[in-house]
This record gives sequence, structure tokens and C-alpha cells, in this order.
Amino acid sequence: MIVVAILAAFVPFLDGAVVNVALPAIRDDLGGGLTTQQWVVDGYLLTLGSLILLSGSLADAYGRVRIMRIGLIAFGLASIACAIAPTAGFLIAARLAQGAAGALLVPSALALIVQEFRGVAQSAAIGTWTAWTSGAMIAGPVLGGVLVDLQDWRAVFWINVLPLAVTLWLLRGLGVEERPRAPRLDAAGAALAAVGLGGTVLALIEVPRLGASHPLVIVSAAAGVGCLVAFAWWETRARHPMVPPSLLRIRNVAWGNLATLAIYGALSLGSFALTVFVQETAGYSATQAGLASLPPTLLLLLLAPRVGRLAGRYGPRLFMTVGPLVSAVGYLLLLRATDQAPYWSDLFPGIVTFGLGLALTVSPLTSAILGAVPPEHAGVGSAVNNAVARIAGLVAVAMVGLITTQLDTAGFHAVALACAALFAIGAAVSWVGIRNPGPEAAALEPARAD
Repeated sequence: MIVVAILAAFVPFLDGAVVNVALPAIRDDLGGGLTTQQWVVDGYLLTLGSLILLSGSLADAYGRVRIMRIGLIAFGLASIACAIAPTAGFLIAARLAQGAAGALLVPSALALIVQEFRGVAQSAAIGTWTAWTSGAMIAGPVLGGVLVDLQDWRAVFWINVLPLAVTLWLLRGLGVEERPRAPRLDAAGAALAAVGLGGTVLALIEVPRLGASHPLVIVSAAAGVGCLVAFAWWETRARHPMVPPSLLRIRNVAWGNLATLAIYGALSLGSFALTVFVQETAGYSATQAGLASLPPTLLLLLLAPRVGRLAGRYGPRLFMTVGPLVSAVGYLLLLRATDQAPYWSDLFPGIVTFGLGLALTVSPLTSAILGAVPPEHAGVGSAVNNAVARIAGLVAVAMVGLITTQLDTAGFHAVALACAALFAIGAAVSWVGIRNPGPEAAALEPARAD
């Protein structure tokens, strides 16, 4: 089961990162500047983040395996559409479809683990899952760089087809008995979330190019913020909300998702900026840019399962505090980067330090949240956490243009400082808000401010 859960989520996580290193090649082939590059990344994250909440409800209502199967097929078709895209607009539309399909996969995969394991065993299983899926986010540039240099940027989408087919085949023999409940879907909440995120992100991406006074920016920002406020109001009154308010009253769920917002925002922002900077400013090839980010992947695969077991035994709070602080130090070390950015002197120390902090963080973070979620809400619980992580990345990448107009050395330094600040915020939130489970793992402890 854990192999299927990893494979089903691995490709969506990988695809969110593998495209970063292909952005310069996509720009050269299809045209467009930084705005187009942002939309190739954010188009995927937009539908993934806005629909993942609905998919969590679908998984709980119709069955995790059934929804996962639909998602695998849809993701494969969308990947083929990306690979044959003749224009930038077509590619962005296909990326939107990819994100929608990915939203069906991630919560269903993690919900299978939450459904089958509890306690320390669950923490260990989540540690393995997060090691591989988070590793996919970091390993993506490596694979993408090799494919771009050996073939072209379209290969980063063709590569999805084989693992998706293998996962579909393995899914046939999973043998998980599911008894779907009567569907209770929050269509109004899903629409408000999608429009709210879409309008807000559109405004953030276009404001550096069009200016804050442009009608498109004003209208999209007003619609986005208004719909997000309406979504928060609606979820407290809907008969069958996408996000049951009772979940957010669980302390570790509430505070853990706040920490996720800062930590995964920093992760997505830093990965985007680093891969673009080393290619367009420092002159790295696509393969070299991908290999530059390999150390965090290796550290995740080596340490995250072990850290997950330790967090299950001693509690997640200390790991969730120390880990982001170590990652913050890593990004401060990246301030040494110069225009040429020699790897071993300018980048390697910071990248390794960041990777060590990430390995200490991701498994305890996921375990702290999902270990507090009742099994019957495993789908929506994992969906909420994954939605927060994707939305954090979505907004962070959209805000690149507000931090810097160009990812030259000065611009990269500004982004590195922003990443360090976000990691430090994540550490502070974790220390203040997260509580280690007691001997009986009181999973339903209400959120408090003490």
C-alpha cells in the first residue's frame, strides 16, 4: 500500500518542480518573459491548490482508490497535452488541467496511509511518504535538467506516462475495502476557493507588469480577496463544508497548517529562484542547475524516515522548530552567491544546510497534523494540509515580481532573505503552537492560544 501511496503522489510533486529547470527552454521555444514563466508554474499550482480541498471530500465520499484511479488517468492525458503544446497559452491551459488531476491524487494517497496506520507506525509510514514526495520536489530539477539537455523541455512531461501506468496497474491489486458514503459536496465552497485563489494570484503576477492601478489588477484582486473572505464565511455555515470547522479547532491541525504556510512558501519560492538564477545569471546548463539541488533530496531520503520515527516517539515540536531554523541559516549562507556562483564555494554550503533543515522538518510536520485528524476525515485532513502547502507555493512564486523584477544576483539575494524570514516564521509558529501528543495521543485536543 505504501508503495502505491508514494507513486500516486510522487508524480504530481515531481511535476510541480521538474518544470522549473525547463523554464528558460520553454521561454526560448514558445516566447514570453518572467510573467509566462510564472504562469507555467502557477497555473499548475492554482488548480492543484484550489481543487485539492474538493478532492479530499470526493475521496472520503466515493472512496480513495476510485478517486485516485480517475486522477491517474486524467494526469496522464494532461501530461501528453503539455508535451505537445504548440503555444505558451496552450501549455498554461494544459498545466491548469494537470493541476486539477493532481488534486485528485495527493489527498487520496496520503489518506490511505492515515486510514491504515496509527501511532508510531503512522509516523514512520508518513516519514517514508514525505521523504519520497518531498524528495520529488527537490529532485525534479535534476531530472528536468538532464531531460532538457539530452532531449528538450517537452520530455519533462512525456516522462510522466510510465510511472502513472505502473501505479494504475499496482492499484488493481491494492485490496483496500472501501464503503463510500453518500456524496456530500460543497460546490459553492469549491467555486469560491477557486475564484478567490485565481483572482488573487492573477493580481500578484500581473501587478509588476501592468501596475497596481490597472483595471485587470484591481478587479482580479478585489474578486479574489472578496471570494476568499466569502469562502471563510461560507464554510462556517455550509451544511456539508469542504473544510469542517471542527478540524481547525484541533490544535495541531490549526497551528501545523500555519507553519506549513510559511515553510512550504519558502521551499517553493527558493526552488523557483535558485533554478532560474543559476541558469540565467550564473550560466549553468539545465543539467548543472538540476544537480545543484541534489543534496537536499539525498538528505531527505536518508534522514526523513528516521526523523519520522523519532518524531513519533518524542513528539514533533522540537523537530518542527529546529528544522526550519536550520533551513533559514542555509538561505542566509546563499547570500554569498556572486554573478558566477561557483558551486562548491557559493552554493553548496547553503544548499546542504537547507536540506538538513528540511529533512528535520517535513515528516514531523505532516505527522503532527495528520496524527491529530480522526480517521473518518483522513481524506479532507490530508487535503487541507496539501492545499495549504500548494497555496503557499502558489502565492510565493506569484510574489517573485514584488520582491525583484529580475533574478540577477541582487534579486536572488532578496529572495534568499525572504526565504530565510519565512523559515524563521515557520519555526516560531511551531514552537508556540504545536503540542506533543500525550501518552494516549489525544488527537482531538482543541486549538488554544496558550
